[in-house]
Amino acid sequence: MYRNTSRTIVLALTLSSAFLGAKAQDRALVNTSQSGYAKLHGTDMDAVKWTQGFWADRFQVCRDNMVPALWKVYTDPEISHSFRNFEIAAGVETGKFKGPSFHDGDFYKTFEAVASMYAATRDPHLDELMDHAIGVIAKAQRADGYIYTKEIILQKQNGEARLFDNRLSFEAYNFGHLMTAACVHYRATGKTSLLNVAKKAADFLIGFYASATPEQSRNAICPSHYMGLSELYRSTNDARYLNLVKHLVAIKGATEGTDDNQDRIPFLDQTKVMGHAVRANYLYAGVADVYAETGDAALLAKLNTMWDDLTQHKMYVTGGCGSLYDGVSPDGTSYKTDEVQKTHQAYGRDYQLPNFTAHNETCANIGNVLWNWRMLQITGDAKFADVVELALYNSVLSGINLQGNKFLYTNPLAYSDALPFQQRWSKDRQSYISKSNCCPPNAVRTIAEVSQYAYSLSDEGVYVNLYGGNALDTKFKKGNLKILQTTDYPWDGKIRIQLTEVPADPFGLFLRIPSWCTGARLSLNGKVQSMELAPGTYAQLKKTFKAGDVVELDLPMPVQLIESNPLVEETRNQIAVKRGPVVYCLESIDLPKDRTIFDVAIAIENNLKPSRISIENSPVMVLQGDAVLANNTNWDKKLYQPITSTPDKKVPVQLVPYYAWGNRGHTDMSVWMPLAR
Repeated sequence: MYRNTSRTIVLALTLSSAFLGAKAQDRALVNTSQSGYAKLHGTDMDAVKWTQGFWADRFQVCRDNMVPALWKVYTDPEISHSFRNFEIAAGVETGKFKGPSFHDGDFYKTFEAVASMYAATRDPHLDELMDHAIGVIAKAQRADGYIYTKEIILQKQNGEARLFDNRLSFEAYNFGHLMTAACVHYRATGKTSLLNVAKKAADFLIGFYASATPEQSRNAICPSHYMGLSELYRSTNDARYLNLVKHLVAIKGATEGTDDNQDRIPFLDQTKVMGHAVRANYLYAGVADVYAETGDAALLAKLNTMWDDLTQHKMYVTGGCGSLYDGVSPDGTSYKTDEVQKTHQAYGRDYQLPNFTAHNETCANIGNVLWNWRMLQITGDAKFADVVELALYNSVLSGINLQGNKFLYTNPLAYSDALPFQQRWSKDRQSYISKSNCCPPNAVRTIAEVSQYAYSLSDEGVYVNLYGGNALDTKFKKGNLKILQTTDYPWDGKIRIQLTEVPADPFGLFLRIPSWCTGARLSLNGKVQSMELAPGTYAQLKKTFKAGDVVELDLPMPVQLIESNPLVEETRNQIAVKRGPVVYCLESIDLPKDRTIFDVAIAIENNLKPSRISIENSPVMVLQGDAVLANNTNWDKKLYQPITSTPDKKVPVQLVPYYAWGNRGHTDMSVWMPLAR
């Protein structure tokens, strides 16, 4: 059915089921509780409270610094014109549109961060902020449901009405983030005020696609609206919204396209991850949503193909995505296969993973989380939770400083002032990225919502996906469940789970054994459990529990040296250092003044040991020990020279978590280091 690209599909959207009435308000961030082909579903947005440790620290910074600072940025027209554009479109302010075409989406993501924070804190001030913003947004929306401030303002000024004519307009992208924010707001507050705006916008899209030209239909870059429409369907039970997503997947590649927007060929014909990394990951997340509702086996098979390609050929050791600032569509276009065409912020060829020039946009890394979270929900396979964890602790958190008020657009795996060229994006975090500030609100909403990734539910029991000090209060088919989890994870692999309220019937407690962990141990009330604890799986403890039962999981965390496939030429004969889920890096600030990141190597037999320090008032586990002095050669005006043999010397080093790099001032940095043999 996905091959049919005739316009009759779109016309059928307007004739399919009328609004069926909202489902009982399941309040998970991604609500798959009624999805027929999802094995797992999330907890309510207020079910998990961080109590101590890593994520409690990050959540506190998010609550106290990130969300207030971000709201100020997007409502202060002297910094960002995003909300002012809504006010002008609504007629409550005067002026012209300013900012990028995705500025509406920036504000919707900011709004979603506030809504998620409200779900956790019930702060009435946040509710007031949202009510005011919704009033302005609703007033800015046209009567037919269209809401894109750039065009609305232009229409008021010159009477022209151009809809989806500009391929770089980001209209559908903005619509998508509106829908997602509206569903989160509805689930957090129970209010339908923004949901009604989103429904009108979605209804406009249905009508638009019924008469759109093929070119207009494909002018929908960065398909956040696939996820947004799916969540709107789940919130309203209106099948027209799901039907529209199915149609949009079907027309991918139906008209002239390129790999830059993943529309060179139909989705079901794709075999390689290519093109703009954010758009690709958003596409795959949206298709996963469609599978959860339809069970189309062809979609799931293709998603697995793309996931294998990403994780086996194109993903950085940090979970980062999109290696190239600028690449090409190596297989041409749908209309000129003998020519290459420029793509940007793109996935490269297999094993093309440069470090100094790695792009790794924060939004792409967040897209990796969104996609893998949905894959976990529909399959229950722990390998997807492994990637969620990897990206969250490394390539997502690296996009924001420890104080929560400065951000990176790109996330390289190495940086040096010695590079003989100026890179396009700053490698020092900025409070406002003037060229494109899309990543900061994406990062903040993600950190505000990490608690949503901690657990999943099924009829059989509860899945523990992420470890951290928290209290869970939820219910599922078996009954009410309350859990108190105590741990210093990711710095320590000892996890204690106390069940304080349990159902009367037997149920399963599914504990994720990370793929990096061997030798895990599990006990119940002090008695070691004799079961296989295989890396990369969920260990199932199923029984009739009683209140007060204590489950203890011990995940050994030795320092590990990671090597890459030798086809990754940039890292051949080099290693990365990892402990638990955290990837480490070397900063020049931690070397003697006469040494650089190019001067040291790490030996296979090393004495790197974990040690606690504080950076910007945030507790951090560093690795301290000795490295081998590998090079101290003068390379001025030299490209090559003979190697010299010198006796091994040791130099003290300190490695910091990759996510924390650059928080102690401007510095050179490298994740990959030569291996001393």
